[in-house]
Amino acid sequence: MKFVDSASVRIEAGNGGAGCLSFRREKYIPDGGPDGGDGGDGGSVYFRGQEGLNTLSEFRYKRLFRAKNGQPGMGRDRRGKSSDDLYIEVPLGTKIYDLETDELIGEIVRHEHSLLAAKGGFHGLGNARFKSSINRAPRQTSPGTPGETREIGLEMSVMADVGLLGMPNAGKSSLIRQVSGARPKVADYPFTTLHPNLGVVRAGAEDFVMADIPGLIEKASEGAGLGFEFLKHLTRARVLLHVVDIFPSDGSDPTENYQAIESELLKFDQELYNKPRILALNKVDLLSSEEEKKVINEFINKIDYNGTVFNISALNGQGCKSLVFGLAELIKGNENEE
Repeated sequence: MKFVDSASVRIEAGNGGAGCLSFRREKYIPDGGPDGGDGGDGGSVYFRGQEGLNTLSEFRYKRLFRAKNGQPGMGRDRRGKSSDDLYIEVPLGTKIYDLETDELIGEIVRHEHSLLAAKGGFHGLGNARFKSSINRAPRQTSPGTPGETREIGLEMSVMADVGLLGMPNAGKSSLIRQVSGARPKVADYPFTTLHPNLGVVRAGAEDFVMADIPGLIEKASEGAGLGFEFLKHLTRARVLLHVVDIFPSDGSDPTENYQAIESELLKFDQELYNKPRILALNKVDLLSSEEEKKVINEFINKIDYNGTVFNISALNGQGCKSLVFGLAELIKGNENEE
């Protein structure tokens, strides 16, 4: 299934049913009064969260959602049937906009959370409603009101506890394969990850969701590469995990790679840049113990980093267990602060 994180749709709530004009006609009752019933209410349109969904791809093919109209009223004071409301399922983390006004209608953040987007029309009144002491035979009714119609924009941000970031081929996809059941594509060329992948990671009795985001490149915050389109997904993560390839196969400088990513985060969003993070230095299995100590110390000194660092091999799992528990602890600490 193709990953789609934005879409536009048209929604139309149902119209209210018209009131009925009717008079009671029964044998032996010469002065039957008005008995026209009210119409039914039109169906409203709601967006509802479903935690099993992770893309807006359905809305590439279906762009019109229309609730049914309320039925008109009937004689003998019978009210028309109101239409059922229409519920449109969307992934958690979906923001809903009115495209005509650019107004944010709301955001779906919980499973089964519903958000009213278009109100159904109110029912019309039958002539029985207009009977009075001075008007015994009213011929007045009212039509139902029209339902709301809106052009809606949908924008989804992946909801995860941990957001992975790093250069293309830094080892993010290999890491999420190593620590979770997710199976993103892994290859020796850039941009094998073309859309976010989610994996559930177990840390003892706790578990958390990790999101593998497409690799960033320099000027990603200005639209370069694939990163710009997905930087927004990192904004929903509680904490960040910056994966750095300490031994890049393309011969690039790990220090420059690290600084480029941090720079793009800062340019894109200050709040995102300030999120708590852990640094994971990948491919330490390619170094001897002495080399590992020397290379890593030099790297940490160059970037002037004083946070938490884990030395790992996403390929064989070295250090990954400690990293998982370190992330779980950071998430828990962040939850307490919130």
